[in-house]
Amino acid sequence: MTRNSNHYEFSGKPVTQLHYAKKGEITSQMRRVAEKEKVEPELIRDEIARGRLVIPANINHKNLDPIGIGDVVTCKINTNIGGSPISSTAVDELKKLDLALHLGSDAVMDLTVGPNIEEIRKSLVAHSYAPLGTVPIYEAIEKVDRPEDLTADLIFDVIEKQAEAGVDFMTVHAGLLRAHVPMAVNRLAGIVSRGGSLTAKWMVHHKKENPIYEEFDRLLDICRKYDVTLSLGDGLRPGALADASDEAQFAELKTLGDLVRRCREADVQVMVEGPGHVPFDQIAMNMEMERKWCDEAPFYILGPIVTDIAPGYDHITSAIGATMGAFSGASMLCYVTPREHLGLPNLEDVRQGVVAYKIAAHAADIARKRPGARDRDDALSKARANFQWDEMFDLSLDPQRARVMHKESHVNKNDLKKEYCSMCGEKHCAVKMSRSVKAAI
Repeated sequence: MTRNSNHYEFSGKPVTQLHYAKKGEITSQMRRVAEKEKVEPELIRDEIARGRLVIPANINHKNLDPIGIGDVVTCKINTNIGGSPISSTAVDELKKLDLALHLGSDAVMDLTVGPNIEEIRKSLVAHSYAPLGTVPIYEAIEKVDRPEDLTADLIFDVIEKQAEAGVDFMTVHAGLLRAHVPMAVNRLAGIVSRGGSLTAKWMVHHKKENPIYEEFDRLLDICRKYDVTLSLGDGLRPGALADASDEAQFAELKTLGDLVRRCREADVQVMVEGPGHVPFDQIAMNMEMERKWCDEAPFYILGPIVTDIAPGYDHITSAIGATMGAFSGASMLCYVTPREHLGLPNLEDVRQGVVAYKIAAHAADIARKRPGARDRDDALSKARANFQWDEMFDLSLDPQRARVMHKESHVNKNDLKKEYCSMCGEKHCAVKMSRSVKAAI
């Protein structure tokens, strides 16, 4: 990577989907995404070339089944897993991975912190056919005693190592600048992003600019080499409704827009991460601001959580916001579990979070009239109307849960295949009465 007048000349041959799309080529990954989305490969190629769609597909992730994330394809969901210094092992996280993929999660992020971070990440890359994301600063921080001891070389060494290992997309908090920190410290909840707070602490201590921002072209060189998709993190996302849509959040978002344009110039795929805790009436506006300032880059949003008063139920409070976000243009939803704000999710939390977000993404796809989005709903409704219980279960998002609930609701297990359920019983079954009405007309 060398400096030439006002821009960098990047070293090495680019291997990114964006590079090939700009050349007019259709890769095997583009064809696979087109097949899954039931669209023409040319549409996928053209959307990638415009920067409105990404296919996170590290050249070293050998068992990857690629997905498309963008405005012209179905809304995707991501599942965050990963251990903490207090609990969880590689075996535990592999169980979460398997469950998330079984329930239909499109992507997975390893947010492990603590001493087992490298072991867990390697296991997840090896076992996941879905794109795998990381936050490299979490591993970098494990190599020093204090956040202040981080160096740019250490951070980029970790990024290169993770890229070489096959990580498909990485969250970097490159848009959080030193000038933004005073805007955020007096918020009700302050800085709630782990990576954002680490970066802010480093800048305040050293009285220097964000090293990832300062050496952003160094990051782009690594991404071009392995086709790592950058997920530009929102280090100043609001962690309370009172902090939503404030000057700190939008100052960072505008900076992310500048970085999006630098990524595209360098043939690096990029998406942008979004808020946080946002009142319902501000969600559509937030989606529009990202679209405007970030030149329609795919938006990857956490929630948003629409009320702060429901610890233990934040998979619900956030799925409400996620549906509106997806309807308003977000391309991928990062799930939230019932244990958000309370602790590390267990297997049951993962189940509930994934299903809640599959519902949110699917509801938005139906509302946006994606081709074929409602086919499964109509098939399930037909099975329900005909009391075809097994077919109804098989078409549901969580067949196991549906079967258990149906079985538990019957005192007489011989009634499980009957043409009624325990809600009304045989005498008062609305569906059966509706049939008799139809027959009598």
